Amino acid sequence: MKSGDKLRNVAVLGAAGKMGSGITLLTALEMASQSLLPENKGHNYILNAIDVNNENLLGLMKYIESQALKFAEKNTVSLRRVYANREDLVENEEIIREFVKHTVGIVRPVNRIENAADSLLVFEAASENPQLKVSLFRQIEQVNPHKPWYLTNTSSIPIAFLEQEAGLQGRIIGFHFYNPPAVQKLIEIIPLAHTSNDLRDFALDYASNLKKVIVFSNDKAGFIGNGHFMRDILFANQRVERLVEEGVPEPNAIYILNKVSHELLIRPMGIFQLIDYVGIDVCQYIMKVMAPHYPQENLYSPLLDRMLEAGVRGGQYPDGSQKDGFFRYEKGKIAGVFDLESSSYQGVDAFEAFALKWGDPWPEGVPQWKAVVKLSNVDDVLTSYFTALKHHASAASQMAVEYGRASRDIAKDLVNTGVALSEEDVNTVLKTGFYHVYGPVNKYFD
Repeated sequence: MKSGDKLRNVAVLGAAGKMGSGITLLTALEMASQSLLPENKGHNYILNAIDVNNENLLGLMKYIESQALKFAEKNTVSLRRVYANREDLVENEEIIREFVKHTVGIVRPVNRIENAADSLLVFEAASENPQLKVSLFRQIEQVNPHKPWYLTNTSSIPIAFLEQEAGLQGRIIGFHFYNPPAVQKLIEIIPLAHTSNDLRDFALDYASNLKKVIVFSNDKAGFIGNGHFMRDILFANQRVERLVEEGVPEPNAIYILNKVSHELLIRPMGIFQLIDYVGIDVCQYIMKVMAPHYPQENLYSPLLDRMLEAGVRGGQYPDGSQKDGFFRYEKGKIAGVFDLESSSYQGVDAFEAFALKWGDPWPEGVPQWKAVVKLSNVDDVLTSYFTALKHHASAASQMAVEYGRASRDIAKDLVNTGVALSEEDVNTVLKTGFYHVYGPVNKYFD
């Protein structure tokens, strides 16, 4: 069997979740496109969308239908060629409707894992729980005689652990989409030394077909993305603690670190806003997964624990809107800061005023992220800005420079400890997966 034939019967585990829904959509569109090729005429294509939540599965089908419609509308010209022999399809509207119907028809929403018994390829997008993933793999292995390939979306769990515990013997590879999968361009591929060559080639070809930017990572817990992100969080936490020791109230310190990392480092969002976006509980859990694999480090955040103990989790609602976390949000913007001492949110204006006074004088003419990403002379702008920032004497400027250098050192350590293959790979992950306008390894903080 050719590796491409594996797409004829696919299962997605956790198909209706935040990550799984995007993976299911991309897979359904690719399967639909493959099934319409002349050489695949007469072959059935089945995608088993497996999730325990029936209500979410209904939402998934509506999502796939709406996104397949958008895809067809953008690709009408190519679809017209695909359906050239269909005399019953004349108008663009008819062609679009036919493709949407065909794509939705491939997907079978189910909530029993036994439906993966005939799948040749399994995408796993369950929650970041090692034992859950292993259990799911074992259940499929018990009912599936075809020795399927497994592409796991884990963002932190070593692939070797999953392979060994589930007895998969070279049939699993890390295939880490970034959120949301249908939009994000980056995929981290994590093969093992003995991963099947056919599976490795398939993963590379499949990611290429999806027009993704591909970065290979070695099989070290957290890989490149979370390897940097979790340590970035811990650096910010340490600086919050330092400010508190200097007499800054904790919620003010959190706001300051967020403002510095967002504005002065020219990131799309500050570090604590990013934690809210991912989920405080998710970040805490990823650290717990990573910690045993790095005994020489203290991958632990008491601050995250305290937020969760207060019942604050962050994350997103099913419609993609932001839940409250370190910050309260109104229409996507920060409107309040959580005070652990009073267990309540306080208006953002007072925190902004405090931050400006603490960092006085804040540097002027700071480039905004939204503007910088559109520039053709980004390097010139950043070189000029960061050169001035390093010579700016305010506490805010010096905090930003210290943060930038720490981020650089984290990136270099990922290479030195064998997680990333190169510094450029770390830069690619941060620029593509986290939307940074520059990579952490750069000349700006020398």
